[in-house]
Amino acid sequence: MISAAQAQLLRFAVVGTGVAALYVLMYLVFLGIGLIQSLANILAFLLAVTIQYILQTRWTFRRPLMLPDQIVRFACTIGLGLMVSAGITGIIGPAMNWSNTVSAAVVTVVLPVQNYLIFRVWVFAEAR
Repeated sequence: MISAAQAQLLRFAVVGTGVAALYVLMYLVFLGIGLIQSLANILAFLLAVTIQYILQTRWTFRRPLMLPDQIVRFACTIGLGLMVSAGITGIIGPAMNWSNTVSAAVVTVVLPVQNYLIFRVWVFAEAR
């Protein structure tokens, strides 16, 4: 039998994997219907982040959806993830002579860990 914390981490991983797949699928669909790359990326990202918020909130962390402070904390976490991703792929990776593939792989390890920890201790923390 798995603990409550392990079950939460498993739910987090399932949602994250599903949302990543949704992003890729929708990005390709938007490109396929003729949208320019930047618009396809923005729309796929916004859709994926919206679904991520709903599923991580309700299923993973079992919290109510419509808490304004929680939504702001979630958005800040997503923004931080974007900055970390840009830092790894645009600064650290090139400085370390990493290929784009290695930089992207590092992001796929760092961001889920970062997000889970921040979600758990700040975004979806129970009110005290």
